[in-house]
Amino acid sequence: MTEHHVINPLSIGVDYPTLAARFRPIFARIAAGAVQREQTRTLPHEPIQWLKAAGFGAVRVPVEYGGGGASLPQLFELLIELAAADSNIPQALRGHFAFAEDRLNAPPSANRDLWFKRFVDGDIVGCAWTEIGNVAIGDVVTQVSPDGDNWVLNGEKFYSTGSIFADWIDVYAQRSDTKADVIAATRARQPGVVHSDDWDGFGQRTTGSGTSRFTNAVVEADNVIDFATRFKYQTAFYQLVLLASLAGIGRAALNDVAEQVRNRKRIYSHGNAPHVSQDAQIQQVVGDVAALVYAAEASALKATLPAQQAYVARFGGDDAAERAANVAAEIESATAQVVVSELIQRATSQLFNALGASDVRQGKALDRHWRNARTVSSHNPVIYKARIVGDWVINGTEPPFVWQIGNGPART
Repeated sequence: MTEHHVINPLSIGVDYPTLAARFRPIFARIAAGAVQREQTRTLPHEPIQWLKAAGFGAVRVPVEYGGGGASLPQLFELLIELAAADSNIPQALRGHFAFAEDRLNAPPSANRDLWFKRFVDGDIVGCAWTEIGNVAIGDVVTQVSPDGDNWVLNGEKFYSTGSIFADWIDVYAQRSDTKADVIAATRARQPGVVHSDDWDGFGQRTTGSGTSRFTNAVVEADNVIDFATRFKYQTAFYQLVLLASLAGIGRAALNDVAEQVRNRKRIYSHGNAPHVSQDAQIQQVVGDVAALVYAAEASALKATLPAQQAYVARFGGDDAAERAANVAAEIESATAQVVVSELIQRATSQLFNALGASDVRQGKALDRHWRNARTVSSHNPVIYKARIVGDWVINGTEPPFVWQIGNGPART
């Protein structure tokens, strides 16, 4: 009998300069319109189309399937570069890359191959997991129900980041028949799906993080996926996208303050030089901002390494090694979150010490860096992550890999 070998190529990395060179001209075009989009609250439909056409959504797909073959550290380095251009866009693509990562972790199959082809063809996936309102913690109101050969999806989600731009939506739902939690991957452009751009946060205004409503939306049978099979380092992955966004915000803020100081003509009579760019105190402020951004980016990139190890371990056949890698991915992403959030908030506030009153005018939109950083830092409360890291360091307590939000019990 001939032994059958399953071919399962992994994305373990390519030459990063070559990979990044494909996208840097697009990042530059995105950066050129970032302030105008911020000021007019214009959603980045066109920039995301540029990225889709260039194959950005397939950078993690193995090269054997036509993708970029990037490792996870390389993906997040790209996202830092993209976030420096416009931090809203990596967050808008957060759900896409998480769903793609789940497909990368799935066993080889015709369905997985089909998803790889969709990614290579330019399809992107949005995210719709969170229900708000009178929903108890742990409850899943959104239901997916059998309907002939397919399923239908009914419910409402908020924080459905990126779904307004997407071809598909990764929806967290419950099966009506078995009550099992599932992912229902549904086509975003169909009569049963309605998107609303009603996100009203003071930062990250153009991520498309509004409401998605599903009314008998059709879900193909192969796209109802048992949530228990979801890739184990998903919580770390989601956090790493936010860390990349923060690091990119820091880069953008540093570039802006350096440019403003370099070109500033007005000086103070009690300053230290005839030009602001030569003022030692101003140079020190900008140097401090540069150091904060450097430390944040270094922390964010270091935290990506265990996630790549967890991805490779998924197919290594050693359950203990895989579990250890998943724990490391969660702990390191949480550890980095604690410091990166603080570093970038400090950097985006401190930059104003190098500038004058005219630089707080709305036309310059320099406040967007702090507002965006504060908004990104509000995800996945950092105080809980610090406690989880401390419990691990002291007691060896494993971190939670999945958590939920909802109403607590009624007060008595």
